[in-house]
Amino acid sequence: MFRNYIKTAWRNLVNKKFYSAINIIGLTIGLAVGMLILLWVQDELSFDRFNSKADQIYKVNASIGSGVSKQVWPWAPAPVAAYALKEVPGVVSAVRVITNSDYTVFRYKDKLLKEDYGKLSWVDDAFFKVFDYKLLKGNVNNPFPNDQSVIITESTAKRYFGNADPIGKTITGDSRYPYVVSGVLADFPANSSIDGDMLFSMNIKKKQYNGNGYWKAMDEDWGNYYAQTFLLVRPDASTKTIGEKLTQIHFKHHQGIKPTDGIFMLQPLTQIHLYNPDGSSAGMQIVKVFSIVAILILLIACINYINLSTARSMMRAKEVSVRKIIGAERKHLFIQFIIETILCFAIALLLAFCVIYAVMPVYNSIAGKQMRFDLFNARVWQVIAITIAATLVASSIYPALLLSSFKPINALKGKISGTGNATFRKVLVVCQFAFSIGLIIGTIVINKQLNYIQQKQLGYDKSYVFGLQMHGMQDHYEAIKADLLNNHAITGITTGDGNIVNNGSTTSDTDWDGKDPNMSFLVHPYGIDKDYLNLFKIKFVSGGNFTGAKSDSAHWILNETAVRLAGIKDPVGKRFKFHDTNGIIIGVVKDFHVASLKQAIEPVIFNYRASTWQLFVKTTGKDAPAAIKAVEKFWKQYNSTFPFEYKFLDDDYNELYKSEQHTATLFDVFAGIAIFISCLGLFGLATYTAQVKVKEIGIRKVLGASVANITTMLSKDFLVLVVIAIIIASPIAWYAMNKWLQDYVYRTELHWWILAIAGSTAILVAFITISSQAIKAALNNPVKSLRSE
Repeated sequence: MFRNYIKTAWRNLVNKKFYSAINIIGLTIGLAVGMLILLWVQDELSFDRFNSKADQIYKVNASIGSGVSKQVWPWAPAPVAAYALKEVPGVVSAVRVITNSDYTVFRYKDKLLKEDYGKLSWVDDAFFKVFDYKLLKGNVNNPFPNDQSVIITESTAKRYFGNADPIGKTITGDSRYPYVVSGVLADFPANSSIDGDMLFSMNIKKKQYNGNGYWKAMDEDWGNYYAQTFLLVRPDASTKTIGEKLTQIHFKHHQGIKPTDGIFMLQPLTQIHLYNPDGSSAGMQIVKVFSIVAILILLIACINYINLSTARSMMRAKEVSVRKIIGAERKHLFIQFIIETILCFAIALLLAFCVIYAVMPVYNSIAGKQMRFDLFNARVWQVIAITIAATLVASSIYPALLLSSFKPINALKGKISGTGNATFRKVLVVCQFAFSIGLIIGTIVINKQLNYIQQKQLGYDKSYVFGLQMHGMQDHYEAIKADLLNNHAITGITTGDGNIVNNGSTTSDTDWDGKDPNMSFLVHPYGIDKDYLNLFKIKFVSGGNFTGAKSDSAHWILNETAVRLAGIKDPVGKRFKFHDTNGIIIGVVKDFHVASLKQAIEPVIFNYRASTWQLFVKTTGKDAPAAIKAVEKFWKQYNSTFPFEYKFLDDDYNELYKSEQHTATLFDVFAGIAIFISCLGLFGLATYTAQVKVKEIGIRKVLGASVANITTMLSKDFLVLVVIAIIIASPIAWYAMNKWLQDYVYRTELHWWILAIAGSTAILVAFITISSQAIKAALNNPVKSLRSE
């Protein structure tokens, strides 16, 4: 029996090649895209969940300030880990991860390799017991036998030592500091919030923080927030209570701290990737949006199948009736049509697998991921199973019920009009195009916001400016500067200790006359020379610039936001204390953006430094190669042990919006695919309608109807459905995109023409799709269509 079902299903597919092709192509694309998106969603949701104790690991975040100046930082003072273990019930273990920026390059024999910033970290010994990062070689119980030990990842070991065993070999940091490899770590998973190439013992950092300098000893310094701190807690422990206890310990050991500062809260490890430290969405909103997009595209593909199946029900009515007359029960017919759907899906699924394998490299490039479509991976089959089960049920049940429900006598007499399911088909077409139009509107708004970001006046000029670390050049800065300024390719030179595009450094160590003792004032500090503000064309509101005199060491320049939040009236000439230095404000500059446009402009303070570690060079578009070459000459002279590296600030700025750019590109692709699948179904329905009305068209032509008249007749019903879809989709998409824009403090406006463009695009594409079949039907010879009468 089952074999007969399969054979019959295959014959029906082969005999109706045109409709079968439309169904299979639509389902293939829908399934492939749906699974690709769901793989992306699954990857986003899987971050850090590979840790067996993930549900017990929490990150300590710190809330600083109140009101408009409140910030929640993903770092905590280093003593938090030590005191949590000693004094907080429920804490089982604690691990700190601190970025190591002491070294830029490492040497092994004659091989010199650069390590990227952020890829080197100091960690506590418990790192490998709290997390499930696999130590391929080395001792988990004693990962750092001494302070000169280093653990490197497997790929890093390959870069330095090839296939040789790295254990016991020595690499030298910045040609001065030797480290012996004590362990090899499996590369950090792509879905890990912690990443790196080299791990060093936290004891090294403790020795640097010995309490003899400006800062106190590492485990007693409560004023510096720089350690990512992770706590392993008991399953029955209250994270809220732990946070409150840590806050009490902080107030006890940090005398004079304000009640609004240093309030600790615990964030689950599994939420770090998708949520900001304050609990707001960092990426979860996009994950939800993409989940909806995947469902919509799968629904559009299913709607195609349902529409064509139900539309062709009239053509199969007599077949069903004959089957019933010769003894087929309804359940047998139901099974027959379900198997036809399953067969169609099986072919589409195999083709979808081929499409996914083919496009996965391109998809990873667009999405900025390292996903793999591995059919032997249980996680992949979870996605496949959810996708197939949902789409198969959605697209098979109704057509099977409809096709098995005909009454034989009525069908054989031709008394089945098909009107009942025509309304249902129209509803599905409206839904289909409503989804597509919503995606088009989303695409336009996202791209509009990205264009707004690119074109917005930031309050400074970053064009054709590249930056680099000076290292040995810093001691010869004035001579290098004079020489470079004689080069026609270079229009400006300056130094600063902060990147103007994205300054993450913040301090509250400030004071001024009239300051509220309970106020927390967070400010971004910039150490700059006298040419910095001029090079970046930052404008003054009042006062003036640094002159380069010694007295400038006690002079400050603030931005408008700093003056406003501090409440200082007529600030120029007023006292202002920054860290341990009492000085005066000599100038106020106009506000400029020091971070992403998702953040409001924050207070900034400039202090004078004759030379800092970072050099900024301004050039022009055509002269950039010559400027780079001129700087490289001095680099080779003073930094021969370091590889020459530089970066344009435009690239740094684009990095801030990398995820948005990925999102925009993916939305462009998804919207195009949604429209294509919708039009594919519309093409099939238009073809079916032309076949059903072939005699009506012939009669109209005989009576004098033109091609335009017939095309209009066949197109208008479909276009009315598209217009209804526009009316339904527009307000929903408008609301959704307005909510998405709320993430940006500075955002583009939503205009009526966005809806007009989306609607016009949908109507135009739908009309072209329908009219192609309508014109073909109108041009047919009426004699052929009427011959049988």
